[in-house]
Amino acid sequence: MLEVGAYGPLPRIGADGRTPMRVYARPFDRTEIRPRIGLVLGGLGMNAALTEEAIRRLPAATTLAFSPYATQIALLLDRARGRGMETLLALPLEPTGYPLNSPGDRALLTGLSATENNERLDWALSRFTGYVGAIGALGPMRGERYAAMGERFTGLQEVLLRRGLLYVDPRPGATSPARAWGLAVDVVVDDPPGRQSIDRKLGVLEGVARERGSALGYAGEATPVLLERLAAWAGSLESRGSVLAPVSILIRRPEAPAERR
Repeated sequence: MLEVGAYGPLPRIGADGRTPMRVYARPFDRTEIRPRIGLVLGGLGMNAALTEEAIRRLPAATTLAFSPYATQIALLLDRARGRGMETLLALPLEPTGYPLNSPGDRALLTGLSATENNERLDWALSRFTGYVGAIGALGPMRGERYAAMGERFTGLQEVLLRRGLLYVDPRPGATSPARAWGLAVDVVVDDPPGRQSIDRKLGVLEGVARERGSALGYAGEATPVLLERLAAWAGSLESRGSVLAPVSILIRRPEAPAERR
């Protein structure tokens, strides 16, 4: 499931056709008829204490997105995998407000050439292993400018598709990825980050799931308040008739032509 890259091991589709997004997926009962809610928590890896708390307190069906800039995260990843939690790579894509809002010195930027951005993508993909896919957000920065680039944005999705990875678009209201297995989030639950706002957004997320059968939420920055509200909400979710599901169970087929797949 790995190949040698210029910056480290890169995920790939196995010789037997197995893909990382399936091999590393969390098992889920596909006969489940209750509304399914996926939750991706980003901003992980840079603060070990908050990351450990998230792994410990949140349900195992929560999906965790780790920063490519995080160092010494092997133990954190092992703990997440030990609980059966799916992980995503957080891609640093140029956001609204750049350069004041900076996604770091390895970010994919609108002002760089396609070759430079592809090299930066390879660097990010090689930071750690065992993830099901990527999300185009680094914490609260959601890559809006890069996602508006048309061909380059779909080209990024095609790279992920060829490597057997899913893609989560962190922009609520965006269409599902056209060139990758994946979907767009429905609600950003910590924007704004206050306690009452988080509770209200989680209620909105449940409403979307009841209406459509499934919904996906994203929380961009792990904080003590956020973790406390997520844990309380998730602990009573099933009593309200919905079920937490890993992101891999919610993904949709790409719209790419058959030859691209």
